[in-house]
Amino acid sequence: MNLDAVYILWLREVKRFLRSKSRIIGSLAFPSLILIIIGSGLNPVFTMGGLKYSEFLAPGMIGMVLLFSSISFGIMIILDRQFGFLKEILVAPISRTSIILGKALGGVTTSMAQALLFLAVCFAMGIPFPGPAKFALLITVMVLIAVGFVLLGIAFSSRMKDFHGFSLIMNFVIMPVFFLSGAFFPLDRLPEWLKWLVYVDPLTYGVDALRFCLVNTAAFPIWISLCALTAFGAVTTLIGTLLFSTSQI
Repeated sequence: MNLDAVYILWLREVKRFLRSKSRIIGSLAFPSLILIIIGSGLNPVFTMGGLKYSEFLAPGMIGMVLLFSSISFGIMIILDRQFGFLKEILVAPISRTSIILGKALGGVTTSMAQALLFLAVCFAMGIPFPGPAKFALLITVMVLIAVGFVLLGIAFSSRMKDFHGFSLIMNFVIMPVFFLSGAFFPLDRLPEWLKWLVYVDPLTYGVDALRFCLVNTAAFPIWISLCALTAFGAVTTLIGTLLFSTSQI
């Protein structure tokens, strides 16, 4: 593995992100509006252990930022293919493992940057700081979510050449994953038939773990959520690496 190549590819993605002000603003605007409007609007009618609805909703919005930014990173792979950059690095004397590692680290870093910016917005809006230990656990959970969905996005993009088609397919994947994650509603109040769909959604465990870290409430023990996220990340890493390594330019 060529660590210099990994670093250069990671740095390229970070610089690309920093130069794209619209991505930074967009990653904050939509979830902030949801948190302000829906959170404030439902605060008077929501009852769950003394929590405000905005406090319950904030972890779900962090999960949304991570999901959208991570899985959409696959578009960058398609753009690199269309503009010839991917072909240039694939013919370079470096392994495809180094390439996908650099790309994936770049995607995780940019997704984490967007999520941390929104987390700062949440704290500014009155969401309580969880304390040093739970904050460290919160960061760990966010990284696990980002890794899983960045590699899932890379896996899809490895078999696609049109970013318009990628966007359509990703919307078909993203929206059910997000709405079934429990971002908007408590899991224990769902009908039984819907709970089974929720339980196979990996983001469910991410949002639940984020909620445990931020507001100290959860539907699952934290170790179950961490194991589920780790397993999901391992599977998507394996699939993403395999598909990228065998992809044709």
